[in-house]
Parts: sequence; structure tokens; C-alpha cells
Amino acid sequence: MDFSRLSEALASKSYAKIAEICDDLMLQVAAEGVAFQDEWPYAVHLLGHIYDDDINSARFLWKSIPAAIKESQPEVVAAWKVGQKLWMRDYRGVYEAIRGFDWSQETQNVVAAFSELYTKKMFQLLQSAYSTISVQDTALFLGMSEDHATNYVLQQGWFEDPASQMLNVKKQPIAAEQKLDPGKLQRLTEYVFHLEH
Repeated sequence: MDFSRLSEALASKSYAKIAEICDDLMLQVAAEGVAFQDEWPYAVHLLGHIYDDDINSARFLWKSIPAAIKESQPEVVAAWKVGQKLWMRDYRGVYEAIRGFDWSQETQNVVAAFSELYTKKMFQLLQSAYSTISVQDTALFLGMSEDHATNYVLQQGWFEDPASQMLNVKKQPIAAEQKLDPGKLQRLTEYVFHLEH
């Protein structure tokens, strides 16, 4: 089985391509009728879907993995544990699942990249949802110690009120709305009308 495209994606840190490459390879191998269960990189495949924030595809892949593989490859189970925590929106649990396993050399970089991406996503979520938030909650969402989380958000321009242990969120500037030129709207309307008739 030729995993060269997958190896290239991993080497170039193109983690967003992993799931698609694995899906394509799996379909190709299945179409050829080749048995591939023992040598398939299930952990990498699962992590590819998780990295892409495609938990549904990760769930379906997990369900299709033979029980013997799940029992013999603890890294596959560890990858799915991250997916489960995401599915359940257990923010702290995602980080615990990531840190709770000694990942192989092949998956370490994918997991580290996902962890960084997930932290940024959680930070953006906090930034859009809160005007003030406790240090404890911030640490929970970012999967960090309270000191580390405080330092992280202070570097992003947030402010801390030490007396109340609350963080004041620095909101992103709202982009000005682009005004639509009435002439463009008229041309678009005429074009659509022309297509319909």
C-alpha cells in the first residue's frame, strides 16, 4: 500500500490534508478489494478528521474500525478519546485526553498542531462570547494553568482585575459594513432575471 502522499503531508505539516488523503486511499484500497486493516494508520486518520473539526467523520471512522484494532492499538483509542471529548464539548477533557497519552513520533506533531489550533479556537470563542470572565474559567477553556492562561490572554491585550480574579476581554474591532452599490445590485438583478427567462 502506497502511503507516500500521507507521508508527504505529515512531513510538510499539511495536517488539513490528512483526512482527505486517508479517505481517498481507503476508498481506493476498498475498490481494489485489498485487505488493509492491520497496516492502516487509523490513529492518523482519526486525528486528521479531528484536526479538520469534522467530528462526524471521525465518529463514522471509529465505528468502522475493527474491534481487534481497537484492542491492539491504544493510540487509536487515545485519538478517539480526543474526538469523544470534542463531541461532548468537554473543553478541559480535550486537553486531558491530549496530554494523557504518550503519542508516537508519527502522531506527535499532528496532536501538537491540533492542540495549538484548538487553543486558538477556544480563545476566539471566549473573545467573542465574554466581556469579562474569571481566571478559572479561562484556564478551563484554554487547557492551561491559571497563571499560564492569565499570561496568555494578557499578551493578547486583555486586562486583569487582581481583586476580583476577573479578566476583561479585549474585543476585536468590528469591521465596517461594506455598502452595496445600487448600480451593482441593479446589474445583478437584471442578470438573474435574464437567466430565469
